[in-house]
Amino acid sequence: MTEPTHRNIRSFVLRKGRLTVAQQHALDELWPHYGIEKRETVLDFDDHFDRPAEVIVEIGFGNGESTWRMAQQEPEKNFIGIEVHEPGVGHLLMALEEHDIENVRIACEDAVPFLQNRIADGSLAGVRIYFADPWPKKRHHKRRIIQPAFVDHLARCMKSGGILHLATDWQPYAEHMLEVMQSSQDFTNLSPTGDYCDRPDWRPYTKYEDRGESLGHAVRDLLYQRS
Repeated sequence: MTEPTHRNIRSFVLRKGRLTVAQQHALDELWPHYGIEKRETVLDFDDHFDRPAEVIVEIGFGNGESTWRMAQQEPEKNFIGIEVHEPGVGHLLMALEEHDIENVRIACEDAVPFLQNRIADGSLAGVRIYFADPWPKKRHHKRRIIQPAFVDHLARCMKSGGILHLATDWQPYAEHMLEVMQSSQDFTNLSPTGDYCDRPDWRPYTKYEDRGESLGHAVRDLLYQRS
């Protein structure tokens, strides 16, 4: 009798999605410039960016609207966006070309092994995770990306003083993230009230956020500093 195969729990569902002609063209033509190929070795930022600068990682960027806007607003920083869905990657590639943005690189893969295998200890100035899937059903809570083990990975990757920025429009998930983060000895909550912060200037207000607020969902921003 064969042993059952162990499967790692993923925080996402890989929806194939239909690529538009323009998105496919962007993947074919622009990926060689902006893309980070899958490897097992630790990433050398200098191999991908033309200048040394602080590196911010955004996990699960969706269609990339926040990513390119942040990169445009903060040209002194380098950004790595991680997203598993190819249509979103294609959409961001088009935006980077349209707005002539050069301080973004993209990884199209699962963020967990990417952080584990490719990011050196203490090398990130910040991590941003906006509107991750809240997995509202109780039996799916284990799929939420913000879990103690994942926070440990983030702490290893981030330099002292680095900022972890989380945002959600699902109140139960905000409370879950607060609970997880409070159990970490590696991060300090920057909220003066010990819970949520005002939206910082660097997080763009997006159509997704507008849609959530129209449904009555209050957006919560959580800011933590690496010790």
